[in-house]
Amino acid sequence: MTPFFDFSDAAVAALAQADAARALQEDVGSGDLTASLIEPARRARAQVIAREAAVICGAPWAQAALQQLDPEVSLRWHVAQGQRCTPDQVVLEIEGSARALLTAERTALNFLQLLSAVATKTASYVDAVREVPGNRAQIVDTRKTLPGLRLAQKYAVRCGGGSNHRIGLYDAVLIKENHIAAAGGISAVLQRAATLAPGAKFVEIEVETLAQLAQALDAGATMVLLDNMNLAQLQEAVRLNAGRALLEVSGGVNLATVRAIAATGVDRISIGALTKDVSATDFSMRFSSDVT
Repeated sequence: MTPFFDFSDAAVAALAQADAARALQEDVGSGDLTASLIEPARRARAQVIAREAAVICGAPWAQAALQQLDPEVSLRWHVAQGQRCTPDQVVLEIEGSARALLTAERTALNFLQLLSAVATKTASYVDAVREVPGNRAQIVDTRKTLPGLRLAQKYAVRCGGGSNHRIGLYDAVLIKENHIAAAGGISAVLQRAATLAPGAKFVEIEVETLAQLAQALDAGATMVLLDNMNLAQLQEAVRLNAGRALLEVSGGVNLATVRAIAATGVDRISIGALTKDVSATDFSMRFSSDVT
């Protein structure tokens, strides 16, 4: 399913530049008082080291933070985006203005630690369902993202092998229980969606029972979110659906349950924890003694 944001190299680079500029302004403000202790002409070499195994993500953001403070900075990546690193592996070597490296250090590492954490968590779910017999389920993100960093986090999900759900409220329709109640029922709300949102990437409706699923299918639903159903209900939902609509599962998904959910034959498994409940990947930047 094509996302609203194309995530091309040029688009990601522009996004990273904007995110990095905002983050540097937040951190640096009127100037880095501590880095001002270093002679302006002094240059330095540094290494960024991963302290734990991870899927690397965030290179465009780290690069943007460093280049905005030193346009001539030299970066040599040893682990590419989407590749895995091992504990204590050097993932990046940097050479440039000592002041710039010191000032940009935290911003660059903040992006790396967050986005690598998202990519790593996503990869753990993708790996978990890969060998499930008959599995066809995509691991999908949600809108449960950090404010202002949604596109960056959704990019990280893709680096981890996952897929993106809608980007925001503007590109697709997801009809939830409150929408159904406010609109007057499943059939009524689906009819309005077909009339009022013809340009949406997709129209999806959430159901909580098998009876609601039957109503949605009878009303012509082409994409249905099965909310918090148990395994027996999911299996019956797949049988009732008989391939008519795309089925997505949400709620109660974790690494202990995702394989069994995938085995039911659903098409998508959406997991808010990919972007909401992540532990930052541990990176550190270490300066070489070889400075000039």
